[in-house]
Amino acid sequence: MKENASFLKKLFDEKKYLEIVNIIDNEIEKEKLNSGLINLSGVCKLLINKSKNNLEKSIEDFRRSYLKEKNSLNALEALKNFINTSMDLFDLNFSENQKFPEEIFEEIFNYLRDNKVLFESNEPFAQAIVRVFKRRVDIDNVIKYLNYFKDSDNVDILCSLIYNNCFQSRWDQKKIFETTKNLYNKLPLYEEKIKLENNNDKKINIGFVSADIRDSHSVTYFLKTVLLNYDKQKFKIFLFLNSKKDDNTTKNFRDLVDKTIDIYELNDVEAINKIRSLKIDIIFDMMGVTSQYRLALFKNRVSPIQISWCGFCNTTGIEQMDYLIADKNVIKSNEEHLYSEKIIYLSNIWNCHVGFKEENILHPLPYKKNGHITFGSFNNFKKINDEVINTWSTILKEVKNSKLVLKTSANASTNFLLKKFESHNVLSSINFLPFKKNFKDHLIEYKNIDFALDTFPYNGVTTSFEAIWMGVPVLTIKGYNFISRCGESINKNLKMENLIAENKQDYILKAISLSENVDILEKLRREIYNKAKSSPLFNKIEFSNNFFNILENLYNRKHIN
Repeated sequence: MKENASFLKKLFDEKKYLEIVNIIDNEIEKEKLNSGLINLSGVCKLLINKSKNNLEKSIEDFRRSYLKEKNSLNALEALKNFINTSMDLFDLNFSENQKFPEEIFEEIFNYLRDNKVLFESNEPFAQAIVRVFKRRVDIDNVIKYLNYFKDSDNVDILCSLIYNNCFQSRWDQKKIFETTKNLYNKLPLYEEKIKLENNNDKKINIGFVSADIRDSHSVTYFLKTVLLNYDKQKFKIFLFLNSKKDDNTTKNFRDLVDKTIDIYELNDVEAINKIRSLKIDIIFDMMGVTSQYRLALFKNRVSPIQISWCGFCNTTGIEQMDYLIADKNVIKSNEEHLYSEKIIYLSNIWNCHVGFKEENILHPLPYKKNGHITFGSFNNFKKINDEVINTWSTILKEVKNSKLVLKTSANASTNFLLKKFESHNVLSSINFLPFKKNFKDHLIEYKNIDFALDTFPYNGVTTSFEAIWMGVPVLTIKGYNFISRCGESINKNLKMENLIAENKQDYILKAISLSENVDILEKLRREIYNKAKSSPLFNKIEFSNNFFNILENLYNRKHIN
């Protein structure tokens, strides 16, 4: 067996993965297969490709490897692989709109109970189980397991901890700010950077860094607004893509800018040097602590002016992040000290939606056909925390025969949420819509919603713009920082202050009142339909002019100084 192991290692180093799989699966006697060999077979199948078939075969290998020698190092490594590969399959099934076998979740939780100490003491295992809880929309347990390693040097864990705490009301803005400063201290500073030089060309070089220019991601609708409407004689646009996925959305954006640079495969120093070599005058981070973040690039300064916008509606904690784009509705002047960036206040709203190709038709009030009120929320299920569930359940009980339609575009299981609504005895009032790949099919679902209920403290943004485009009012609640006041800003810019609740009790009362006064609700829908396109929410030209005027002023001020 030692000779076999040595031979297999040689094949592995030579990347002959298919040959290894054939040897392990077909040439080695079953009774001689140990946990390590079975695990190796699963790993090689994934390295060949991550097709649905290979994912399923690898999962079976990892399961067999773990169960064969539960306490061996090879078996524990296989357990981690089993969990991560199961979540890879979940994501693939979700994108393909296929059903994921829920029993695998229960199997993983059984393994968790058997190895609880391991998952609480080992970072890679904790990160694996966090993936499971994210897919189950169990944010409490996500935070619990991340908290075990909050003091480690693992930047991934700290970014995830900051982001996921935004879905709960436990951290105030001061706590978020303090934690991002801790994150800043853990990000690396590199010595081997090329010198940052000024651009002496006539045009101002503007860069945008994002991992989300794909899959019609929500950020693309706001970025496209500025890319479609700018003075090409003054500005040159660079798009830095930090994703290995390239689809029709990516292709469309490549055609909108002067130059596209893929940085996903570049390490930090390579990416820093690449961006610096292009002499970008102003660069935008559109990820913050979300997605495939690249905050280390900004700590090492890749441009004379660095701005956070749109991707993460809060502070990054990065001292070298010069500005954060906001508006007066989302950050109050007396709160600026709780953000590491200087605040740039746009005149109306911090972002503007490009709109949709689909025509916004004023649909009849669904109540008139159904005979009951239908609430809706198409927000990411992570935003539906216990406070939200308690509040929505109260509304459903108070509004006779009402229904609540829920739908998410993020990969998530509904079972955990179903149980929470069931505990409030309102499950019969909940309708979970399946994920739809076709965006037109998604958008048309709004015609069945009387009015939308916003989530809190993490408000909807893209979904609120969608609802308003379709003439559907969005009831929101006042917040305490940027991320929790997005709904306020949207409704204020729509001149719909009556749809902003003071607190949870007021939110409930407003929902009940609207439900009981369908004539007022119908009038409100007509007003929103008539106002939407001309409001700052969709006024692309005005927003873009304001946006680029600010950039030009920042550039001139920097150049003069």
